[in-house]
This record gives sequence, structure tokens and C-alpha cells, in this order.
Amino acid sequence: MKIGIVGSGMVGSTAAYAMLMSAVGREIILVDKNSKRAEAEAFDLTHAVPFAYPLNIKSGSYADLEGCKIVIIAAGVSQKPGETRLDLLKRNALVFKEVTGRILDNAPEAILVIATNPLDIMTSLADYYASQKGIKPGRVFGTGTMLDTARFRTLLAQYTGVDSKHIHGYVLGEHGDSEVLTWSLVTVGVMKLDDFCEFKNISMGEKEKTDIDNRVRNAAYEIIEGKGATYYGIGSAIAKIVDVVLHDQRSVLTVSVPVTSDAGSLRVSTSMPYIIGGEGIISALPLKLSEQEANWFKQSKKTTAAAMEGLESFL
Repeated sequence: MKIGIVGSGMVGSTAAYAMLMSAVGREIILVDKNSKRAEAEAFDLTHAVPFAYPLNIKSGSYADLEGCKIVIIAAGVSQKPGETRLDLLKRNALVFKEVTGRILDNAPEAILVIATNPLDIMTSLADYYASQKGIKPGRVFGTGTMLDTARFRTLLAQYTGVDSKHIHGYVLGEHGDSEVLTWSLVTVGVMKLDDFCEFKNISMGEKEKTDIDNRVRNAAYEIIEGKGATYYGIGSAIAKIVDVVLHDQRSVLTVSVPVTSDAGSLRVSTSMPYIIGGEGIISALPLKLSEQEANWFKQSKKTTAAAMEGLESFL
């Protein structure tokens, strides 16, 4: 299967590396405005092939995306000193209009996965531009809170002493400060979290939950302060999404999906558990949240919708 990655920075190149090391796909095409960067990343990645799996990795143009089953968009521009959020969004909107159009002109059947921040807003923009090309809902979505969910499960694993793959807990809403950790849904194997902690005599009170919440919510800030960017976790999340789509796995992932809203032409994107398969989004899973979590989730969606105000004027 052929995979495209537009944007060969740390996120795009790390996603390609994660796919290579996990044998996801058969061919990966790196596309970047800086063609020398894409060429260098592809060249470097090919030297890992003898130690991993026989994937064909190369740089190319948008025309080389023809036949891709899935294309990752990790492209975008950074904020300039003194630039407002809306000005940055305007510039990124222009980038996404060009990128989305050129991808779909060459790979009209591709599923688009957005990994550019601000994630939920950029997903909504990509969805809007894709809809102008006749792309149906479900074929454009963002990485959402997959990374936040992974952080949540990692910390729960450390507290409980259980492999994170057997801990089920989800982070919903915005991929950002208003995200919601759904404590009421957490299970360890077949047991509710509180029941498991009581069974194993593990302290999991408000103090511990607040600590985990803060560490999940502030993880990106801490990593960026120390090394400038986050890319291993999100690169692995992207590789997981691609694997799920290529093999029609029908997995449950917390991705950001555009939904009908009152924001005019733009649909607001937010994360919740979705079943994902070979054609993209299959369906959302109903949520049985606590009253407080439900209120937080509503507020998180409002936060994203409010951040999109003003975008309609320059679409």
C-alpha cells in the first residue's frame, strides 16, 4: 500500500520512521516545499531499511501521490513574533487550501489525516477544502487526542503497575488545554479503575488524579521547553492510524472529526472515540460520561468553536 506524507519536518519524518520500524505499508512518499529536506529525510530513512522492513521510501512531488490510500498532512507555517493567532490561521489556511487541493487533484481517493496544529482548527479547514472537491465526510480527520490518550494511559500504567495496552481510558474534546480526561470510563482489564485500585491497595484519590491530569495536560509544554518539539508520540500515533486504515482493522481511536455545527460553512472538529476502518471514519461510540465530564466536554467543544470565529471571512 502507498502512503503519502506532506510535510517532512520532525513530525512527518518521525511518522515515516515509525511506519518503517513497524512494517506499515509498502511505499512511503515524502513531499515538502523544501524538496532538499524531503530528499534528505528519505535518503536517511532508506538506510534504516536493512535493520527493519523492506519499505520503499522516497521523496517526490504531489504528482507522485497518485494511488495513495492515505495521505498525512504535517505541513504548516510557524507563528512569527508579534503575529496574532488569527493572522497565523489565515496563513495556514492558505497553505492548507493549496496542499489539500494538490493532494486530491493527484490522489482523489485518498483518506486525509491532519497532524498540523492547532489540530482541530486545521482539521476543520482541511475538511472544508476537501468538501469543495466533493470529498464525503469521514475521509478527513485529525490525529485528535490520540497522543493525549496515550499520555493518560502511560501514567495510569505507572500508577497501577499494569501494561498500558490493558488500560482503557480516553481523553476527549480539544487537542489542547480544554481537553477532558474521562475518569469515569477508565478500566484496567475488566475492572473499573477504582475497583482495581481497591483490589490492589493502590492509592488513587483526588490528589493522584489531579497529578495525572496536570501531567497529561501540560506534557507538551514540558517537552517543548526541554527539546523544542514533540514528535515521537505523535509519529507513532500517525503510524497506528495508517496501519488501521490499510488493514481495515475497525479500531477505536480518539481522533478529531468534523461534525455539523452552527459555524457556517466550517464544521467544528473535536475528538471522541471513533471506529476507524479502510474507508476512514465508520461511526462514533456513544459516551456515558459523568455529569461533570459531560459539561466539560461541551465546554471543550465550545472552546474550539470559539477559536474558529473569524475564519469564515477569508475562506
